[in-house]
Amino acid sequence: MPARTITAEAAGTWKLGDLTVNRIGLGAMRLTGSAAFDLGTPSDRDRSITVLRRAIELGVNHIDTAAFYFSSLRSANELINRALAPYADDLVIVTKVGPSRDAAGTWLPWPTPEQLRGQVEENLRQLGRDHLDVVNLRINAPGPIAEHFGALAELRDAGLIRHLGLSNVRAEHLAEAQAIAPVVCVQNRYGIDARRPGADDFLNLCGEQGIAFVPFFAIAGEGRESGATGAENAQVRAVADAHGVSSAQVRLAWTLHQGPHVLAIPGTGNPDHLTANVAAGALRLTEQEMTLLSAPDVEA
Repeated sequence: MPARTITAEAAGTWKLGDLTVNRIGLGAMRLTGSAAFDLGTPSDRDRSITVLRRAIELGVNHIDTAAFYFSSLRSANELINRALAPYADDLVIVTKVGPSRDAAGTWLPWPTPEQLRGQVEENLRQLGRDHLDVVNLRINAPGPIAEHFGALAELRDAGLIRHLGLSNVRAEHLAEAQAIAPVVCVQNRYGIDARRPGADDFLNLCGEQGIAFVPFFAIAGEGRESGATGAENAQVRAVADAHGVSSAQVRLAWTLHQGPHVLAIPGTGNPDHLTANVAAGALRLTEQEMTLLSAPDVEA
């Protein structure tokens, strides 16, 4: 008897505003190459398209992307458009604005609020959409965010954006944004060994407000844009061995166990890794394993 294929439905669902998504999705950043942006080698175009189409077959209906996700030969948004348009009615594509790069890949200065409209329109053009499901304001500059978030709220009112979110923020940013328009999700760096002071409290705060918390680099950890380093701490290895799964699957399962409002968006350009990532949504960890993995003295 063939093994049962585990689909994204196994992880359960959450709502981004009025949009229901399975809690395990796909990050598009690594579709463009072996690492993010211009790091590593460019991806094989057909393989990346295969990953996207296979993700849909596996029940993934939440894809995270951005116009600045491109390498020397590949654009994540263009790959999504090529692979998946016309889009299924239940597919939610979440993009982000704030950072931007020129055609050569050089990072540009932090945009003015007025320049955000151009970034939104570029995402619309690349994806072939007449509106964006969710747009996250990615923060990489100090200071208040009201003017920038307010500019996106105006685009939401104009019908170009359905829902708004935030990325790389603190609790004060969330409060500032919520005073302007509803926030449906927060994307922050968060993982077993990548939790800033107060990160757990902020995750819980989002849950109390019904806001999805969406960690990035949950697998890569300190490898960040370059990907997982290959080194693994003893606790993760022990739990993985006990379940007969990979360390990456344990990291994803731990992420989903943080609360029903926590979503996972593991990025990959590898079809086999995609299948394993989705299957992690069915992995159930014991209370003892969660305590072991969440210990503050986790060591490599």
